[in-house]
Amino acid sequence: MYLDLLNNLNQAQRERLAFIEFRLWFLGDLRRPDIIDRFGIAPAVATRDISAYREIAPENIGFDGKRKLYIPTSNFQPIFDHEPDRVLSALSRGFGEGLGKASSGYLLCGFPLRLNQPALPVLSTITRAIHQHSAVRLKYYSLNSGLSERIVVPGALVDSGLRWHARVYDRNSQEFRDLVITRMENPVLLDGVDIDSHEQIDKDIQWNRIVTLELVPHPNQPRPEIVARDFGMKDNRLVLNVRAAIAGYVLQQWNVDCSTEHHLDPTCYRLWLKDSLVLYGVENAILAPGYIKPI
Repeated sequence: MYLDLLNNLNQAQRERLAFIEFRLWFLGDLRRPDIIDRFGIAPAVATRDISAYREIAPENIGFDGKRKLYIPTSNFQPIFDHEPDRVLSALSRGFGEGLGKASSGYLLCGFPLRLNQPALPVLSTITRAIHQHSAVRLKYYSLNSGLSERIVVPGALVDSGLRWHARVYDRNSQEFRDLVITRMENPVLLDGVDIDSHEQIDKDIQWNRIVTLELVPHPNQPRPEIVARDFGMKDNRLVLNVRAAIAGYVLQQWNVDCSTEHHLDPTCYRLWLKDSLVLYGVENAILAPGYIKPI
């Protein structure tokens, strides 16, 4: 029933009602000024939003007359889908607080900092090229070849967990590869330059190939059941379907022992890749800890 009522609301109203539910569920209280401050709306609109949520999900929201605020009921059941990543981001950094507004989030939270944030003028050129299917001329600093000028066709952004890359077709090497955004300099969007079909992301074999990674607790772990719990495993296994282009990053970021004999230190590598043969043909498998390409 509530789905029909939600469908009658516009997108802005649904976002405000999702925020109401977020506050109730994860913070345990809601005041009308919370909605007003977050969305910059009039008090009357905030009142209508609370009434709308109470109409759609009356079993979810109660009122604490002593503290004069709304609270979740003991029968609370969410009506919106709340992705864990977005919830944790909202709690730690703020719930979409808007441009130029710094937010420390709703709760005390500690998280590692990125030490190599990409420069926004560079990033914006790359993202425009991806969106507009354009080529870019830029200077690039490579660990192997030093500084060079390249023409690339960006197709996607890739987060390795430590830094941001652009997945591009590089006309210099005539192949798809990852370029670190912080190593780019003076990118220029090449309007009007034709993009050949073989340069487009749908022709990138590594990007479009899906690799199934079966991860299990490291066989030398003394308490494998805790590892299984930490990673939400079922039957002591976690199956991930990832793009071949990012498989090495995933295995590196999560310290997965990819050796066939699981010989890496279990105090550092809590997970083991059960079948390392799935990495055959994965170009960035070189990043996978302990992996040795079969001869």
